[in-house]
Amino acid sequence: MNVAVRKKLLPANPCAGVECRVKVKGLFRPHYVGWSEQQRIEFQVPEYLRNIIRIITESGLRVYKELMPMKKEQVDLENAVVWIPDSKTPNGIAEVPLTDLAVDAFRQQIRIAGPGPWVFPSDENPTGQRTLKTVWHATLRQATVPYFRIYDLRSTYATRLSAGGVADEWVTQLLRQGDAKVFKKYSQMKLQTKREALQKINRKANESWTGFDTGKVN
Repeated sequence: MNVAVRKKLLPANPCAGVECRVKVKGLFRPHYVGWSEQQRIEFQVPEYLRNIIRIITESGLRVYKELMPMKKEQVDLENAVVWIPDSKTPNGIAEVPLTDLAVDAFRQQIRIAGPGPWVFPSDENPTGQRTLKTVWHATLRQATVPYFRIYDLRSTYATRLSAGGVADEWVTQLLRQGDAKVFKKYSQMKLQTKREALQKINRKANESWTGFDTGKVN
């Protein structure tokens, strides 16, 4: 039709406003880890993996690019920050603030890491980077939790920030993303969090107050 329009055989394409239905495969839907589910998973894991879970859900660090190759010299527990010298994006190179829970997890991990330079040393890999695929699968199976990617712990961090009332632009900053649009994929579970909050609604609140008028709620 467009060719016919260009050749002036038709005044206009009658199908120009028609949108074709597109079937989307593999839509990215990160898994949100609830606190009770996180505790159930942590109960099944070795100490180093428990530390990884807590660090990522409390700081949003990228697991393989930033956390696993980390050296002890990058960790400043006194000031509650870690330095990321290399990352997926230029914005990822930064000092990352830590919560008290993350500081404690780093402290515990450094304690068990031994005398070497790596925070997560590996007997098989001299660069200090552990592989987590096998242990992660086994952990979720033992905890009877359906499989999800360990990277989704970063999505959980973003969702918890949003649920806590942190503005989207600040969540983007804390994720160290250059494009605010990228934040959307990390906060897709925001609606689920809101639904969970709705389950706690008190439908009998203020019933003793006779002046309450349900027809005047704004």
